Amino acid sequence: MPKLAVYVGSNVRVYRKKRGLSQEQLGERVQQPQSYIGGIERGEKNISLDTLEKFCLALGIKPGDLLEAPFPVEQNEKDKLIESISISLQKRSTNEIRALSKLIGNLIKMLDSDLR
Repeated sequence: MPKLAVYVGSNVRVYRKKRGLSQEQLGERVQQPQSYIGGIERGEKNISLDTLEKFCLALGIKPGDLLEAPFPVEQNEKDKLIESISISLQKRSTNEIRALSKLIGNLIKMLDSDLR
């Protein structure tokens, strides 16, 4: 089994789970059956560049994110919190994100003024 197929599959699984998607939901987004998604995640299936692009668009990532060797990277607490917020925002509408952005901006102003 080629290593790259295993790396891509493992990374697809990691990003799919981070986004809170089932294999079936991801399959709908990339127009592939759940069984094909499972085969990719297990490193049993090779994907075309067109399919790689569909995965990247569906998961909101860059192609390099899927091609990297999946070495665990220890994140600090700040990075984990930022990533968690980012993932939560992906499920929201543009109007909701706009409102949350204003709210966060106001909170930051309050925090900054308290520090002075």
